[in-house]
Amino acid sequence: MQLMTSIKVLSIVGTRPEAVKMAPLVRLLQETGEIESVLCLTAQHREMLDQVLSLFQLEPHYDLDIMKEGQSLTHITVRALEGLEKVLQAEKPDFVLVQGDTTTTVAGSLAAFYQKIPVGHVEAGLRTGERYAPFPEEINRRLNSVMAQLHFAPTSLARENLLREGIDPGTIFLTGNTVIDALQTTVQPAFSFADPILQKLDFSRYRILLVEAHRRENLGAPMESIALALRDLLEAFPDTFLVFPVHKNPEVRRVVFHVLQDHPRVLLLEPLDTFSFHNLMARSYLILTDSGGIQEEAPSLGRPVLVLRRVTERPEALEAGTALLAGTGRQEIVSMASRLLREKAAYEAMARAANPYGDGRASRRICEAILYYFGLRPAPPEPFEPPVSRN
Repeated sequence: MQLMTSIKVLSIVGTRPEAVKMAPLVRLLQETGEIESVLCLTAQHREMLDQVLSLFQLEPHYDLDIMKEGQSLTHITVRALEGLEKVLQAEKPDFVLVQGDTTTTVAGSLAAFYQKIPVGHVEAGLRTGERYAPFPEEINRRLNSVMAQLHFAPTSLARENLLREGIDPGTIFLTGNTVIDALQTTVQPAFSFADPILQKLDFSRYRILLVEAHRRENLGAPMESIALALRDLLEAFPDTFLVFPVHKNPEVRRVVFHVLQDHPRVLLLEPLDTFSFHNLMARSYLILTDSGGIQEEAPSLGRPVLVLRRVTERPEALEAGTALLAGTGRQEIVSMASRLLREKAAYEAMARAANPYGDGRASRRICEAILYYFGLRPAPPEPFEPPVSRN
């Protein structure tokens, strides 16, 4: 533990999911008297990142704007490292915050390590145990755990993963996930969609199946299998309507549009801003996704999730009963989704299951842990305790 009177914290963000999860924390850092908060974007992703910052009213101090069409992981890493080196040398922060598992995250940790600046890793300890699933996120997370001084684990299982890898227990803080903090801001009962197409969705007539799929390991044949399964579900259940905000990746768009574009009960959209997507989740019946973040968000809204992946680094949702691992096989997806669409008891059991990921106070715990680390608080924050199941 160090002893200081005030500290400068530099938060690094590169993608839309990072921005969603960091936004409530960055806002809290800005409001904390002992902290000078600096926000740096790599803009590994551009358009959707800007949407989030605008919605949360955050202005970056630095924007490296590294995104290029067709960028490789090597390009992202090199450009982020070069840009972050200059920012760190100019700002000389006392502490660097990174989030999750992106290439920006691991580049941020490495850049800080080169400058001998301590790092805090938000959402630390998630593991699948498989080197290439998800790719490159699994290895990014492991590398971050080696470089970070403070580890903000969202769940008890994440903490256990870190302990098994030899991380000092005194550096691990059980916080919950900041995305649950964000949902308290974004989901609004009286929310009105700006998109006129979404305004026309008939939630009373149809059960909305909301889909988000884009992961690298699902490109090609797995994505085609997913799309065909979705079409099968529409044919089997005439009271369903599919809404699919399609990722910008050309490989995703080619398959999805080819298989689903001509179906009368399919709405293919451009990626949505965070407010619209969160509120669409809240009004949907069932969510099918390969996204990690959505596995955390949907349970807070009482929405069952089918995970379109072979493995997940978020098994807490499976154990709590808020999600099912459906894989990418056409028949398995159809079978699992059909059961939830036919059997009310099975659906309600998932909808009522308690969210294991947070209580809306993760940002507060992280902020307090940082202040404790620098000697500005006498005691660490109380750890997150998952809520009692609603079943």
